[in-house]
Amino acid sequence: MLGRVPNRHIRMSGTTAPVIQMRRQSQRADDENAMTCTLTLTRPDDWHLHLRDGGMLDVVAPETAAHFGRALIMPNLVPPVVKGADAADYRDRILAAIPPGHDFTPLMTLYLTETTDAADLLAAAQSGLVTAVKLYPAGATTNSASGVRDIDRVVPVLEAMSEAGLPLCVHGEVTDPQVDIFDREAVFIERVLDPLRRRIPALRVVMEHVTTADGIAYVRDGGDNIAATLTTHHLFINRNHILAGGIRPHYYCLPVAKRESHRLALLEAAISGVSNVFLGTDSAPHLDSLKLAECGCAGIYTAPNTLACLAQIFEEQGALDRLDGFVARHGAVFYGVPVNSGTVTLEKCDAPQPVPSPRATPDGMLTVFDPGVPIYWRVADA
Repeated sequence: MLGRVPNRHIRMSGTTAPVIQMRRQSQRADDENAMTCTLTLTRPDDWHLHLRDGGMLDVVAPETAAHFGRALIMPNLVPPVVKGADAADYRDRILAAIPPGHDFTPLMTLYLTETTDAADLLAAAQSGLVTAVKLYPAGATTNSASGVRDIDRVVPVLEAMSEAGLPLCVHGEVTDPQVDIFDREAVFIERVLDPLRRRIPALRVVMEHVTTADGIAYVRDGGDNIAATLTTHHLFINRNHILAGGIRPHYYCLPVAKRESHRLALLEAAISGVSNVFLGTDSAPHLDSLKLAECGCAGIYTAPNTLACLAQIFEEQGALDRLDGFVARHGAVFYGVPVNSGTVTLEKCDAPQPVPSPRATPDGMLTVFDPGVPIYWRVADA
Protein backbone atom coordinates (compact mmCIF):
# COMPACT_ATOMS: atom_id res chain seq x y z
CA MET A 1 0.00 0.00 0.00
CA LEU A 2 1.34 3.40 -0.94
CA GLY A 3 1.65 6.01 1.75
CA ARG A 4 -0.53 9.06 1.18
CA VAL A 5 1.01 12.47 0.60
CA PRO A 6 -0.36 14.96 3.16
CA ASN A 7 -3.08 17.34 1.99
CA ARG A 8 -0.82 20.37 1.75
CA HIS A 9 1.74 22.09 -0.42
CA ILE A 10 5.32 20.97 0.11
CA ARG A 11 8.24 23.11 -1.03
CA MET A 12 11.74 21.75 -0.78
CA SER A 13 14.90 23.82 -0.41
CA GLY A 14 16.71 25.00 -3.55
CA THR A 15 16.36 27.60 -6.26
CA THR A 16 14.01 25.53 -8.41
CA ALA A 17 12.56 23.28 -5.75
CA PRO A 18 10.16 20.44 -6.46
CA VAL A 19 6.60 21.27 -5.51
CA ILE A 20 4.04 18.69 -4.44
CA GLN A 21 0.49 19.99 -4.56
CA MET A 22 -2.71 18.27 -3.53
CA ARG A 23 -6.13 19.85 -3.84
CA ARG A 24 -9.67 18.60 -3.48
CA GLN A 25 -12.03 18.62 -6.44
CA SER A 26 -15.08 18.03 -4.26
CA GLN A 27 -16.77 19.65 -1.27
CA ARG A 28 -16.71 16.29 0.50
CA ALA A 29 -13.72 16.21 2.84
CA ASP A 30 -14.00 12.43 3.18
CA ASP A 31 -13.97 11.78 -0.57
CA GLU A 32 -10.38 10.60 -1.00
CA ASN A 33 -10.97 9.69 -4.63
CA ALA A 34 -11.60 13.34 -5.39
CA MET A 35 -7.99 14.24 -4.68
CA THR A 36 -5.63 15.54 -7.36
CA CYS A 37 -1.89 15.51 -6.77
CA THR A 38 0.72 17.17 -8.95
CA LEU A 39 4.48 17.01 -8.62
CA THR A 40 6.68 19.61 -10.30
CA LEU A 41 10.34 18.67 -10.74
CA THR A 42 13.34 20.40 -12.16
CA ARG A 43 13.62 19.23 -15.76
CA PRO A 44 15.54 15.94 -15.43
CA ASP A 45 18.67 14.54 -17.03
CA ASP A 46 19.22 10.96 -18.13
CA TRP A 47 22.88 10.10 -17.53
CA HIS A 48 22.83 6.85 -19.53
CA LEU A 49 20.73 6.54 -22.68
CA HIS A 50 20.74 4.47 -25.87
CA LEU A 51 19.11 6.11 -28.89
CA ARG A 52 20.41 3.73 -31.59
CA ASP A 53 20.37 5.12 -35.13
CA GLY A 54 18.30 5.29 -38.32
CA GLY A 55 14.59 4.55 -38.04
CA MET A 56 14.82 3.52 -34.38
CA LEU A 57 16.48 6.84 -33.50
CA ASP A 58 13.65 8.75 -35.15
CA VAL A 59 11.10 6.90 -32.97
CA VAL A 60 12.81 6.93 -29.57
CA ALA A 61 14.65 10.28 -29.48
CA PRO A 62 11.45 12.39 -29.28
CA GLU A 63 10.23 10.35 -26.31
CA THR A 64 13.25 11.23 -24.21
CA ALA A 65 13.23 14.85 -25.43
CA ALA A 66 9.62 15.22 -24.28
CA HIS A 67 10.57 14.71 -20.62
CA PHE A 68 14.31 15.31 -20.24
CA GLY A 69 16.51 18.34 -20.73
CA ARG A 70 19.71 16.41 -21.42
CA ALA A 71 20.88 12.85 -21.86
CA LEU A 72 24.28 11.21 -21.98
CA ILE A 73 24.24 9.26 -25.24
CA MET A 74 25.90 5.85 -25.39
CA PRO A 75 28.34 5.28 -28.29
CA ASN A 76 27.86 1.55 -28.99
CA LEU A 77 26.60 1.87 -32.54
CA VAL A 78 27.83 -0.32 -35.40
CA PRO A 79 30.45 0.92 -36.11
CA PRO A 80 31.01 2.55 -32.70
CA VAL A 81 31.43 6.25 -32.02
CA VAL A 82 35.21 6.27 -31.53
CA LYS A 83 36.45 9.63 -32.82
CA GLY A 84 35.37 13.20 -32.30
CA ALA A 85 34.12 13.36 -35.89
CA ASP A 86 31.94 10.30 -35.25
CA ALA A 87 30.39 12.02 -32.23
CA ALA A 88 29.73 15.21 -34.17
CA ASP A 89 27.98 13.32 -36.95
CA TYR A 90 25.91 11.28 -34.49
CA ARG A 91 24.90 14.41 -32.57
CA ASP A 92 23.67 15.98 -35.80
CA ARG A 93 21.53 12.91 -36.53
CA ILE A 94 20.07 13.02 -33.01
CA LEU A 95 19.23 16.71 -33.25
CA ALA A 96 17.56 16.13 -36.62
CA ALA A 97 15.30 13.53 -34.94
CA ILE A 98 14.10 15.92 -32.19
CA PRO A 99 10.80 17.65 -33.00
CA PRO A 100 10.74 21.45 -33.02
CA GLY A 101 9.95 23.03 -29.69
CA HIS A 102 11.75 20.49 -27.49
CA ASP A 103 14.51 21.89 -25.28
CA PHE A 104 16.86 18.90 -25.37
CA THR A 105 20.65 18.59 -25.47
CA PRO A 106 22.38 15.30 -26.32
CA LEU A 107 25.65 14.94 -24.40
CA MET A 108 28.03 12.82 -26.43
CA THR A 109 30.42 10.07 -25.40
CA LEU A 110 33.26 8.26 -27.13
CA TYR A 111 33.72 4.50 -27.17
CA LEU A 112 37.06 3.56 -25.62
CA THR A 113 39.11 1.06 -27.60
CA GLU A 114 42.65 -0.22 -27.27
CA THR A 115 43.60 1.99 -30.24
CA THR A 116 41.85 5.19 -29.10
CA ASP A 117 43.75 8.33 -30.09
CA ALA A 118 44.19 10.32 -26.87
CA ALA A 119 44.82 13.57 -28.75
CA ASP A 120 41.58 13.27 -30.73
CA LEU A 121 39.66 12.36 -27.58
CA LEU A 122 41.00 15.32 -25.61
CA ALA A 123 40.38 17.71 -28.47
CA ALA A 124 36.74 16.57 -28.65
CA ALA A 125 36.37 17.07 -24.91
CA GLN A 126 38.04 20.49 -24.86
CA SER A 127 35.76 21.68 -27.66
CA GLY A 128 32.69 20.78 -25.60
CA LEU A 129 31.63 18.10 -28.05
CA VAL A 130 32.27 15.14 -25.74
CA THR A 131 31.17 14.90 -22.09
CA ALA A 132 32.55 11.46 -21.15
CA VAL A 133 34.23 8.30 -22.43
CA LYS A 134 32.66 4.85 -22.19
CA LEU A 135 34.52 1.68 -21.18
CA TYR A 136 32.93 -1.53 -22.42
CA PRO A 137 34.75 -4.74 -21.52
CA ALA A 138 34.84 -6.60 -24.84
CA GLY A 139 31.81 -8.88 -25.12
CA ALA A 140 30.04 -7.57 -22.02
CA THR A 141 26.86 -6.30 -23.66
CA THR A 142 25.21 -5.13 -26.90
CA ASN A 143 27.72 -4.02 -29.56
CA SER A 144 30.69 -4.32 -27.23
CA ALA A 145 32.92 -6.43 -29.49
CA SER A 146 35.21 -3.43 -30.05
CA GLY A 147 35.64 -2.90 -26.32
CA VAL A 148 38.65 -3.29 -24.07
CA ARG A 149 40.22 -6.71 -23.47
CA ASP A 150 43.38 -5.60 -21.64
CA ILE A 151 42.92 -2.60 -19.33
CA ASP A 152 46.69 -1.98 -19.30
CA ARG A 153 46.54 -1.01 -22.97
CA VAL A 154 44.27 1.97 -22.29
CA VAL A 155 46.00 3.29 -19.17
CA PRO A 156 47.82 6.10 -21.08
CA VAL A 157 44.47 7.36 -22.38
CA LEU A 158 42.91 7.12 -18.92
CA GLU A 159 45.83 9.05 -17.43
CA ALA A 160 45.29 11.80 -19.99
CA MET A 161 41.57 11.83 -19.16
CA SER A 162 42.40 12.10 -15.47
CA GLU A 163 44.55 15.16 -16.07
CA ALA A 164 41.79 16.74 -18.15
CA GLY A 165 39.03 15.90 -15.65
CA LEU A 166 37.11 13.91 -18.28
CA PRO A 167 34.87 11.25 -16.68
CA LEU A 168 35.07 7.55 -17.53
CA CYS A 169 31.72 5.77 -17.67
CA VAL A 170 32.09 2.07 -16.93
CA HIS A 171 30.06 -0.98 -17.82
CA GLY A 172 31.20 -2.78 -14.70
CA GLU A 173 31.27 -6.49 -15.53
CA VAL A 174 34.00 -8.98 -16.22
CA THR A 175 33.49 -11.35 -19.14
CA ASP A 176 35.55 -14.25 -17.81
CA PRO A 177 33.48 -17.36 -18.64
CA GLN A 178 34.55 -18.86 -15.31
CA VAL A 179 32.67 -16.11 -13.43
CA ASP A 180 28.94 -16.60 -12.86
CA ILE A 181 26.87 -13.95 -14.62
CA PHE A 182 25.34 -12.87 -11.31
CA ASP A 183 28.82 -12.26 -9.85
CA ARG A 184 30.33 -10.30 -12.74
CA GLU A 185 29.80 -6.86 -11.22
CA ALA A 186 31.36 -7.70 -7.85
CA VAL A 187 34.31 -9.40 -9.53
CA PHE A 188 34.82 -6.41 -11.84
CA ILE A 189 35.16 -4.13 -8.83
CA GLU A 190 37.73 -6.43 -7.26
CA ARG A 191 39.79 -7.28 -10.34
CA VAL A 192 39.53 -4.19 -12.53
CA LEU A 193 37.93 -1.08 -11.08
CA ASP A 194 39.52 -0.86 -7.66
CA PRO A 195 43.07 -1.56 -8.94
CA LEU A 196 42.55 0.99 -11.73
CA ARG A 197 41.38 3.69 -9.34
CA ARG A 198 44.32 3.02 -7.04
CA ARG A 199 46.61 3.37 -10.05
CA ILE A 200 44.98 6.60 -11.27
CA PRO A 201 43.31 8.06 -8.16
CA ALA A 202 42.30 11.36 -9.78
CA LEU A 203 40.31 9.63 -12.55
CA ARG A 204 36.61 10.50 -12.33
CA VAL A 205 34.54 7.35 -12.72
CA VAL A 206 30.82 6.67 -13.12
CA MET A 207 29.92 3.08 -12.39
CA GLU A 208 26.87 2.78 -14.60
CA HIS A 209 23.69 0.78 -14.03
CA VAL A 210 24.83 -0.62 -10.69
CA THR A 211 22.89 -3.79 -9.84
CA THR A 212 24.39 -5.04 -6.58
CA ALA A 213 24.75 -4.07 -2.95
CA ASP A 214 28.49 -4.54 -3.55
CA GLY A 215 28.47 -1.80 -6.19
CA ILE A 216 26.49 0.59 -4.02
CA ALA A 217 28.81 0.05 -1.06
CA TYR A 218 31.88 0.58 -3.22
CA VAL A 219 30.61 3.86 -4.65
CA ARG A 220 29.43 5.19 -1.30
CA ASP A 221 32.83 4.54 0.23
CA GLY A 222 34.79 5.64 -2.84
CA GLY A 223 35.26 9.35 -2.29
CA ASP A 224 34.52 12.37 -4.46
CA ASN A 225 35.76 10.95 -7.78
CA ILE A 226 33.23 8.15 -8.18
CA ALA A 227 29.48 8.07 -8.76
CA ALA A 228 26.83 5.52 -9.67
CA THR A 229 23.87 5.59 -12.00
CA LEU A 230 20.78 3.51 -11.29
CA THR A 231 18.24 2.44 -13.86
CA THR A 232 14.48 2.57 -13.52
CA HIS A 233 13.99 -1.11 -14.26
CA HIS A 234 16.52 -2.33 -11.70
CA LEU A 235 14.52 -0.54 -9.01
CA PHE A 236 11.48 -2.65 -9.92
CA ILE A 237 12.65 -6.09 -11.03
CA ASN A 238 14.78 -8.85 -9.59
CA ARG A 239 15.93 -12.06 -11.27
CA ASN A 240 12.68 -13.84 -10.40
CA HIS A 241 10.86 -11.47 -12.74
CA ILE A 242 12.99 -12.80 -15.59
CA LEU A 243 12.94 -16.50 -14.76
CA ALA A 244 10.22 -17.55 -12.30
CA GLY A 245 7.16 -19.06 -13.97
CA GLY A 246 8.67 -18.80 -17.43
CA ILE A 247 11.32 -16.78 -19.23
CA ARG A 248 10.33 -13.15 -19.83
CA PRO A 249 12.64 -11.72 -22.51
CA HIS A 250 11.41 -8.15 -22.06
CA TYR A 251 12.96 -8.14 -18.56
CA TYR A 252 16.33 -9.37 -19.81
CA CYS A 253 19.07 -6.76 -19.64
CA LEU A 254 22.80 -6.52 -18.94
CA PRO A 255 23.86 -6.29 -16.25
CA VAL A 256 21.17 -8.82 -15.48
CA ALA A 257 18.84 -8.12 -12.55
CA LYS A 258 20.01 -9.76 -9.32
CA ARG A 259 18.27 -11.20 -6.26
CA GLU A 260 15.75 -9.18 -4.22
CA SER A 261 18.25 -8.14 -1.53
CA HIS A 262 20.27 -6.32 -4.18
CA ARG A 263 17.19 -4.59 -5.60
CA LEU A 264 16.36 -3.31 -2.13
CA ALA A 265 19.91 -1.98 -1.74
CA LEU A 266 19.54 -0.08 -5.02
CA LEU A 267 16.20 1.34 -3.94
CA GLU A 268 17.59 2.47 -0.61
CA ALA A 269 20.44 4.24 -2.39
CA ALA A 270 18.10 5.93 -4.86
CA ILE A 271 15.86 7.41 -2.16
CA SER A 272 18.67 8.19 0.28
CA GLY A 273 19.56 11.59 -1.15
CA VAL A 274 23.23 10.59 -1.47
CA SER A 275 24.69 13.05 -3.96
CA ASN A 276 26.83 10.63 -5.99
CA VAL A 277 23.91 8.36 -6.93
CA PHE A 278 21.63 9.51 -9.75
CA LEU A 279 19.43 8.43 -12.65
CA GLY A 280 20.83 6.82 -15.75
CA THR A 281 17.98 4.88 -17.31
CA ASP A 282 20.02 2.68 -19.64
CA SER A 283 16.85 2.79 -21.74
CA ALA A 284 17.87 0.42 -24.52
CA PRO A 285 15.38 -0.17 -27.33
CA HIS A 286 15.43 -3.42 -29.30
CA LEU A 287 12.89 -4.66 -31.82
CA ASP A 288 10.53 -7.28 -30.41
CA SER A 289 11.72 -9.68 -33.10
CA LEU A 290 15.24 -9.45 -31.65
CA LYS A 291 14.15 -9.60 -28.02
CA LEU A 292 12.11 -12.73 -28.67
CA ALA A 293 14.70 -14.45 -30.83
CA GLU A 294 16.41 -17.74 -29.95
CA CYS A 295 19.37 -15.66 -28.68
CA GLY A 296 17.54 -12.55 -27.53
CA CYS A 297 19.03 -9.08 -27.12
CA ALA A 298 19.69 -7.52 -23.72
CA GLY A 299 18.00 -4.21 -23.05
CA ILE A 300 14.77 -2.66 -21.74
CA TYR A 301 13.07 0.39 -23.24
CA THR A 302 12.02 2.63 -20.33
CA ALA A 303 12.19 6.18 -21.67
CA PRO A 304 8.43 6.78 -22.11
CA ASN A 305 7.37 5.86 -18.54
CA THR A 306 10.51 6.32 -16.43
CA LEU A 307 9.35 9.45 -14.61
CA ALA A 308 5.93 7.99 -13.84
CA CYS A 309 7.48 4.79 -12.51
CA LEU A 310 9.98 6.69 -10.37
CA ALA A 311 7.29 8.93 -8.89
CA GLN A 312 5.33 5.82 -7.95
CA ILE A 313 8.20 4.02 -6.22
CA PHE A 314 9.54 7.15 -4.50
CA GLU A 315 6.04 7.89 -3.18
CA GLU A 316 5.72 4.33 -1.94
CA GLN A 317 8.94 4.87 0.02
CA GLY A 318 7.83 8.24 1.38
CA ALA A 319 10.62 9.95 -0.56
CA LEU A 320 8.97 12.16 -3.17
CA ASP A 321 10.93 15.10 -1.75
CA ARG A 322 14.17 13.38 -2.85
CA LEU A 323 13.13 12.54 -6.39
CA ASP A 324 14.24 15.93 -7.73
CA GLY A 325 17.78 15.37 -6.52
CA PHE A 326 17.93 11.89 -8.01
CA VAL A 327 16.68 12.84 -11.47
CA ALA A 328 17.80 16.46 -11.88
CA ARG A 329 20.51 17.63 -9.50
CA HIS A 330 23.04 15.04 -8.37
CA GLY A 331 24.19 14.11 -11.86
CA ALA A 332 24.51 17.71 -12.99
CA VAL A 333 26.74 18.50 -10.03
CA PHE A 334 28.98 15.47 -10.62
CA TYR A 335 29.39 16.26 -14.31
CA GLY A 336 29.92 19.95 -13.61
CA VAL A 337 27.03 21.33 -15.64
CA PRO A 338 24.28 23.74 -14.55
CA VAL A 339 21.05 22.30 -13.25
CA ASN A 340 18.35 22.64 -15.90
CA SER A 341 16.22 25.77 -15.67
CA GLY A 342 12.94 24.24 -16.85
CA THR A 343 10.48 21.99 -15.05
CA VAL A 344 8.32 18.96 -15.73
CA THR A 345 5.02 18.27 -13.97
CA LEU A 346 3.60 14.88 -13.09
CA GLU A 347 0.09 14.22 -11.88
CA LYS A 348 -1.31 11.39 -9.83
CA CYS A 349 -4.47 9.85 -11.23
CA ASP A 350 -7.37 8.09 -9.53
CA ALA A 351 -6.89 4.93 -11.58
CA PRO A 352 -3.75 3.01 -12.58
CA GLN A 353 -2.32 4.25 -15.85
CA PRO A 354 -1.86 1.78 -18.72
CA VAL A 355 1.59 0.65 -19.71
CA PRO A 356 2.53 2.62 -22.84
CA SER A 357 1.61 0.71 -25.95
CA PRO A 358 4.29 -0.86 -28.17
CA ARG A 359 5.90 1.60 -30.55
CA ALA A 360 5.92 1.02 -34.29
CA THR A 361 9.31 1.51 -35.95
CA PRO A 362 10.14 1.18 -39.64
CA ASP A 363 11.55 -2.29 -38.92
CA GLY A 364 9.03 -3.67 -36.43
CA MET A 365 7.48 -3.21 -33.02
CA LEU A 366 9.19 -2.01 -29.84
CA THR A 367 7.84 -2.95 -26.39
CA VAL A 368 7.90 -0.45 -23.51
CA PHE A 369 8.85 -1.51 -19.98
CA ASP A 370 6.05 -2.93 -17.84
CA PRO A 371 6.97 -2.38 -14.16
CA GLY A 372 4.58 -5.14 -13.12
CA VAL A 373 2.81 -3.00 -10.50
CA PRO A 374 0.08 -0.34 -10.79
CA ILE A 375 1.43 3.10 -11.72
CA TYR A 376 -0.86 5.98 -10.81
CA TRP A 377 1.41 8.77 -12.03
CA ARG A 378 1.83 10.28 -15.49
CA VAL A 379 3.65 13.23 -16.99
CA ALA A 380 1.13 16.03 -17.40
CA ASP A 381 0.10 16.76 -21.00
CA ALA A 382 2.22 13.84 -22.21
